[in-house]
Amino acid sequence: MPLLNSVTTPYAEALLQVVNENSQTEEMVSEVKQLLELLNDSAELEKALSSPILETEAKKKIIIEIFSNKVNSSLLNFLKLLADRQRIGILTSILNRFLEIYRENSNIALATVTSAVELTDEQKGLITQKIVNISGTEKLELVTKIDPSLIGGFVASVGSKVIDASLASQIRKLGLSLSK
Repeated sequence: MPLLNSVTTPYAEALLQVVNENSQTEEMVSEVKQLLELLNDSAELEKALSSPILETEAKKKIIIEIFSNKVNSSLLNFLKLLADRQRIGILTSILNRFLEIYRENSNIALATVTSAVELTDEQKGLITQKIVNISGTEKLELVTKIDPSLIGGFVASVGSKVIDASLASQIRKLGLSLSK
């Protein structure tokens, strides 16, 4: 990833600088997350934007048609700039790097919680509090995922720390102890 970071970081930092100057940081973070979700949900859109066959003007037209009423002008201009510079194909990486830099600058830890079923707000709150206590950070961004193979419980990770409270893990541990 270092090579990709050497390409994505300058664009991500430039976008962050623009939104900081315009006091749009929180709004932009929200829009970037929505845009990443849209790109993850639409493989066709991501393929079209990264296609070497489509001309730059065609990509800009797609960007304008899809995003002109959905994102603020700073982000729209940024997307068009990436198309002009033929970097729109790595848009997902640039946006993820933008969020990483934002979290670093804001001292926000990113926690990923994978559970067997959708968590309730109460469960998310309890898990968040546990993770805050363990990680020693005041600010935490929680990303939830669902993996039915966990059977029950959850697996949480913050940086290099992992909390495995899944039923599948407990069954594996029980199986290992029985085999001894």
